[in-house]
Amino acid sequence: MAQILLIRHGENEYTRKGKLAGWTAGVHLNETGRKQAVALAEYLASFPIKAIYSSPLVRTLETAWPLSEAKNISVEKCQGIGEVRYGSWQGKSLKVLQRRKLWPVIQSRPSAATFPGGEPMRRTQARAVDAIEEIAARHRKHLVAVFSHSDVIKMILAHYLGMPLDLFQRLHIGTASISAIHVSSGRLMVSCINQTMPLPSEN
Repeated sequence: MAQILLIRHGENEYTRKGKLAGWTAGVHLNETGRKQAVALAEYLASFPIKAIYSSPLVRTLETAWPLSEAKNISVEKCQGIGEVRYGSWQGKSLKVLQRRKLWPVIQSRPSAATFPGGEPMRRTQARAVDAIEEIAARHRKHLVAVFSHSDVIKMILAHYLGMPLDLFQRLHIGTASISAIHVSSGRLMVSCINQTMPLPSEN
């Protein structure tokens, strides 16, 4: 049975200010995010992780790199677990987006929602789950770390919980949090959701 740790990237200025970064280039971790990445690496250093995958976006890669160095495992980029394609919503404030007609649909019936100039949320979930299934098939008896994004992780968890996509917004995934799933051909299990840990001491 493959054990997969779903890890959200650390804090950046978009998450801090409540904006959708999407696929915006050059969104780096801020100081807090870098500390979170170090805390993740310290916490997971003793875990028998055999592979590390990441969304190709820089904020996820920067979150994965400290663990990669600690475990001496290279990070493999995976498009399937990349951020939602938000289209024209990318870069905008959530406070502004909450006034859009599409907002209630995204919150209450996301299976019917397509971001303007972006992708349908059903398609996001499908390609993310496909990517996880492929990773699980490669690592049938291994523990694997997968670095991704809040909405994508929530969609993956919803699938493995047997939860309709229309309810996925009930899940909360904080920055630098860990969720865990176990995947095999005969059994699925979600063992942890949104675990966080304290930042490393300044001393």
